[in-house]
Amino acid sequence: MICFPNAKINIGLHVTGKREDGYHNIETLFYPVKLTDILEIIPLSGKDSDRVRFINTGIKIDVDASDNLCVLAWRELSHIRPLPPVKIHLHKIIPHGAGLGGGSSNAASVLMTLNELFELNIADSELALIAGRIGSDCPFFIYNKPVFAKGRGDILEPAGIDLSGCRIVIVHPGKGINTAWAYSMIRITNRNGSLMDILQTDPATWQGRVINDFEPVVFASYPIVNDIRQKLTGSGAFFASVTGSGSAVYGLFNSTDDKVNLEDQFPGMFVWEGIL
Repeated sequence: MICFPNAKINIGLHVTGKREDGYHNIETLFYPVKLTDILEIIPLSGKDSDRVRFINTGIKIDVDASDNLCVLAWRELSHIRPLPPVKIHLHKIIPHGAGLGGGSSNAASVLMTLNELFELNIADSELALIAGRIGSDCPFFIYNKPVFAKGRGDILEPAGIDLSGCRIVIVHPGKGINTAWAYSMIRITNRNGSLMDILQTDPATWQGRVINDFEPVVFASYPIVNDIRQKLTGSGAFFASVTGSGSAVYGLFNSTDDKVNLEDQFPGMFVWEGIL
């Protein structure tokens, strides 16, 4: 069975405090985008000695196969329901270390595909609980709709924000950012008003008001990321921002009829364009 795990962007990201479990509380809007990896899961013979056989093509993931989130997802689900051996083939297109949630999306897609392939009949709400044990933003990809996220990013509320028809350009400079490092550099800011209130206003007014707290940290250490954002706004994006803790930057454009065609401005970088 083949599926296409998609990426997400964060529209605004407030880090509101550090938790006793070592994580941070956040407020953000998760929004799905149509940039996808390709994932195939094939049942193996019951006599096969390998319970999970993992293959990675495309962008190489620099972790041991046994620690890949796809394998961890199979393992988590196998603790709840007996699963036959499978081969998981992930063709990676979404850059990692980019704030696009590609790894979390892969894990969630494994859970949903196994559920369908083997007719496990597990409800989405239970799959989301399993996904939350794999990664903070994994539950979002079970539902895969715009949501306002709080807590570690695992408390989800319907957002009611619709950007469909907007054109999006995503640029990744080719270097990932370590999430743990980014959080260690964050300084908690006291605010008046909530991110969700701002997001309910006209998207044309978001720039400068919808804030990602990681941007000052990322821009100071990776000036190229700020350069990308400035080029996107200079090219007509009504809103441009780092997603997650970076290093990918996206720009939102009102142009829906014609491609924005910004590849020449970002030589040697990953550039993807699509419609929300």
